[in-house]
Amino acid sequence: MQKILIKDARIVNDNKIIEGDILIENGRFEKIGGIIDVNAEEISASGKYALPGIIDDQVHFREPGLTYKADIRSESMAAVSGGVTSFMEMPNVKPPTLTQELLEEKYKIGSNNSYANFSFFMGASNDNLEEVLKTDPKNVCGVKIFMGSSTGNMLVDQESALENLFSKVPMLIATHCEDESTIRHNLELYEAQFGNSLTAKFHPLIRSREACYLTSSKAVLMAKKFGTRLHILHISTAEEVNLFSNDIPLIDKKITSEACVHHLSFNDSDYEKLGNQIKCNPAIKSEQDRLAIFQGVLDDKIDIIATDHAPHTWEEKKKSYLEAPSGLPLVQHSLYMMMNHVKNGALTVEELVEKMCHAPAQCFKIQDRGYIREGYWADLVLWNPEKVYTVDKSNIRYKCHWSPLEGMTFQGEVSSTIVNGVLVYNEGELRPIPVGKRLQFFTH
Repeated sequence: MQKILIKDARIVNDNKIIEGDILIENGRFEKIGGIIDVNAEEISASGKYALPGIIDDQVHFREPGLTYKADIRSESMAAVSGGVTSFMEMPNVKPPTLTQELLEEKYKIGSNNSYANFSFFMGASNDNLEEVLKTDPKNVCGVKIFMGSSTGNMLVDQESALENLFSKVPMLIATHCEDESTIRHNLELYEAQFGNSLTAKFHPLIRSREACYLTSSKAVLMAKKFGTRLHILHISTAEEVNLFSNDIPLIDKKITSEACVHHLSFNDSDYEKLGNQIKCNPAIKSEQDRLAIFQGVLDDKIDIIATDHAPHTWEEKKKSYLEAPSGLPLVQHSLYMMMNHVKNGALTVEELVEKMCHAPAQCFKIQDRGYIREGYWADLVLWNPEKVYTVDKSNIRYKCHWSPLEGMTFQGEVSSTIVNGVLVYNEGELRPIPVGKRLQFFTH
């Protein structure tokens, strides 16, 4: 196993920044801080930030069944290129991950192909409770419930099925919250009025704030009723932020939430330029919503920042609004987007690390990750604030090979990414070593 010595880093961890060296040995952090003098592969980090590897709790890597869009190998390569060292992937693939057998097949693919550490959500449907209850919370991140439209047989819209899941599943339940009947009603109204002339600017009106709040508030009420461990994904409205509290530490919360980088970075005025490129579910809404979500992050009402990375081919995205699928590729650039907010003074680098590294580890009770701590797995990203990085076709690693950020220039760049003590990405070069491990979770 590589022994790596990182010299002169600005180490961001536990809400503070210290300067010093980091020794990595046998895949883990061996010594942190001060001057370390040993014989090892040396990486100069002078002037650079050393951050814990980013943990993204919501991605769609499209494997199996949709690998013309993306696959675990391609998207995990994109992830580590952007400093994301662990991900949790969603079950709306083909076939949907609704049995333990299908779930384990995904873990086998991950073991053979992933550059980053991985976990896969077990999917819930109206009729697979028995399979869901077989899920092992020690090595599966959670159960995903689509309380809104999704791919395949995954919309859980029967009240009895929801009550069974919320009352009987002992592990974390993650939800996509949009009310399907409200969306269908809105779509009928707008189609009747505008027909095929509908464009992406109508997306937040069709997939409305009411549709989001109706289902998010329902999920919170059910979780309180049954004592469920609930995690609501991709909050997109100001109203939803107020469903969550900040009066107890994250580790003790039963109900938690996530904001995504696109809901923190875009607003509905961006549809004019980007159109279907930023068509996603739930929809990007107003600037007031964006600011309220950001404030919710800063106030600890919203606990985690993630991506909901959801690639589609450019050919699919070029279709008309009604035909183009929802979702955008983001996992390679989430750190860039949030570091841009740091540069603009919207949050500190310590707060970024809290929300993208520490909080996901706490929220999901991931073993030995999310921090730069002696004895923890050595997942690390070096960020060079002096470099300038422009997103273009030459450096996009997504299989779909496009990004809504193309042409954007960022101050700063990921210079190195280490996963499980292995230098997998360095100065623009990927090493062909899929070293990702299956994430493990505390259950107490």
